[in-house]
Amino acid sequence: MTRKGRTRALARRAALVGTVTLLVGIGLAPAAVAAPNPTPSPPREGGKNELIDEAIERTSRAFVEAKNAVTDSRKKQDALNKEMARLEVRRAALAPQAAEIARHNYMNGRIGPALMLLNSRDENEFLDKAETLEMLSAYDNERLAELADNQRQAAAAKAQLDLETKRESAQLAVMAKQKSDVEKAFKLAGGRTVNGNAYVNQPVARQSPRASDGSFPAQSCSVDDPTTNGCITPRTLFALKETQRLGFKRFVSCHRDGGPFEHPKGRACDFSVFKTNDFGSGDAQGDARFYGNNLAAFLVKNADKLGILYVIWYRQVWLPSTGTWKSYSGAHGDPSSDHTNHVHLSLL
Repeated sequence: MTRKGRTRALARRAALVGTVTLLVGIGLAPAAVAAPNPTPSPPREGGKNELIDEAIERTSRAFVEAKNAVTDSRKKQDALNKEMARLEVRRAALAPQAAEIARHNYMNGRIGPALMLLNSRDENEFLDKAETLEMLSAYDNERLAELADNQRQAAAAKAQLDLETKRESAQLAVMAKQKSDVEKAFKLAGGRTVNGNAYVNQPVARQSPRASDGSFPAQSCSVDDPTTNGCITPRTLFALKETQRLGFKRFVSCHRDGGPFEHPKGRACDFSVFKTNDFGSGDAQGDARFYGNNLAAFLVKNADKLGILYVIWYRQVWLPSTGTWKSYSGAHGDPSSDHTNHVHLSLL
């Protein structure tokens, strides 16, 4: 390129720079500006081992399912005991009548009614006596049939009660095993029981829908997540709405593509403890720590109603299988991994 050509190129470049500068100055240039309210990045979560993904989820789910089965079995046992008591009252009323019928038939046999008919003065009296005997016989037969049906129902109720008792015992054994398994897992992982959050004055949530047998059936990620552009389960949505309805309205993020826990399945939410619409940049202190303590305590208190799998908050995890808070530390030692800036909730 000649000297004159280089001079013209430099002049065009200077003119272009001047034009861009002018456009930026008046706000017309397509400058790369961050969105005014960017979506906060979800907290980075992850354990030192596979304790959360395997032991906690597996044992907690099995424990809750067994506990629901025990509750359902006890309800059925209570109903069966009431039915057996009702049948016994009726049996007690029918038994003397049956005994009297038996005694009368034994004493009179077939001859008594026949003699009564033969002693009739005329045809009309004969017919009246015959009708009376027929009515008495029908009444006696009804009482005897009712007593027999009563005894069959009582036997069936007793058999069903025995089955429910065995079912309860089996599910209690499952609960004990799951509790033992998770205790062993925590011990191997270096966990220990710690002082948890109090339940004092925490509000009571409404009951999340259950199946007819009292269980929480599996649900798919089928409803829109109001906190992200993803999906969550109906049970997660119910828990989220109940939590917010009862006063915990700070920033929340539920669905997440990939990563550990139940977020990708739509069965988990992270509740920020800060007043800003993000997860903060450090460990919660003061008002934020107080908010997190209350939220964690609320979730634990209402675990049965909401179908909670586990709760993690401030280096502690609570599971229904143990009923206590256990120490928990993330892999990275930061506020998100240690859950010191948000409360993690996982649901069945």
